[in-house]
Amino acid sequence: MRSIWNGAISFGLVSIPIKLVNATESHSIPFRQIHVSDGGRVRYRKVCELDGEEVPSAEIGKGYEEADGSIVPITDEDLAQLPLATAKTIEIMSFVPAEEIDPLQMDAAYYLAANGATAAKPYTLLREALKRSRKVAIAKYALRGRERLGMLRVVDDVIAMHGLLWPDEIRAPEGVAPDAAVSVRDAELDLADALMATLGEVEMASLHDDYREAVEAMIVAKSGGAFEPTEAVVEPAGGQVIDLMAALEKSVRAAKASRGEGDGRAEASGGTEAGTEGGAEAEVTPIRRKAGARAGAGAGASRSAAAPKAVGGKKSTAASTKKTAAAATKKKATGTGKSAAAKSTSGASKSTGRAAATKSTAKTAAAKKTGAAAKKATTPRKRTSA
Repeated sequence: MRSIWNGAISFGLVSIPIKLVNATESHSIPFRQIHVSDGGRVRYRKVCELDGEEVPSAEIGKGYEEADGSIVPITDEDLAQLPLATAKTIEIMSFVPAEEIDPLQMDAAYYLAANGATAAKPYTLLREALKRSRKVAIAKYALRGRERLGMLRVVDDVIAMHGLLWPDEIRAPEGVAPDAAVSVRDAELDLADALMATLGEVEMASLHDDYREAVEAMIVAKSGGAFEPTEAVVEPAGGQVIDLMAALEKSVRAAKASRGEGDGRAEASGGTEAGTEGGAEAEVTPIRRKAGARAGAGAGASRSAAAPKAVGGKKSTAASTKKTAAAATKKKATGTGKSAAAKSTSGASKSTGRAAATKSTAKTAAAKKTGAAAKKATTPRKRTSA
């Protein structure tokens, strides 16, 4: 691989000559700008504003534009003479745990190759020290006209360097999080965990760019004249209210099915258990109303059924008077009947009471007579002496 920068790693008093090699490459398909009417290519020409002549790349330099529009020329020699220790050196400043580096700071990646036989020993020493410490090195280096921040770590048997953004280049996420307060239930978290466990197991090497392959196939078809464009189906976005529990359960089921795990189903009992082993079915839990709401709805329906319906129009006064008189007569008759029945019952009760009292008196008199007769019979008579 072609190196893009030569320098050295400064590791305390140790200097390691290295070459900087790009660790990544772009596979995006390049397009050219063309004139739509005739297909002619449209090029960018670099023209000098003073003489109107096109300038070749070899004659193009750098310059800084001041506020008044004047240009201050800057040459590569000017930049090389800057008093920077990192002009041709990757200066290691400290070693920190890898988890302390925010992925938001990650920029371009490079491989550091040992430059010459004398660099093999110190290069291997630094690599093994990084492996054993399980830390990464934070360094400064200068590249393409500016000083940069980097992180050195071990990839297989090679030291790799990731360019890092400076801390003040990371924007604070103000106003990005949702404004409304949202609560998440444990059942929803359980289903999300089950979905993560299913989707999380993937080999990174198996991932590929489907869009690039589709573009390549389209180019081949168009070049052969057999391309037939099809209209893409665009689903309407936004404005849809979904059952989150049901969506999660379906996602778990679909993910397991796509990975060929059992029958592609996961158990979700009442929306509280999901993704359990054994391939049980994940039933979609519908949104149910509370018991109080159902009872209230039933009572409301009863009241609605019992309530009289309003009838339009005025009724005749004569008919209303007749109904009122009839109701009064009926009420009076009912009251009279009730009074008579009450009097009859009262009279019967009094008669029954008198009869009972008479019988009781008779029994008492009979008992007295019987007692007197018995006493008289049992008392011996006194004899009179002659």
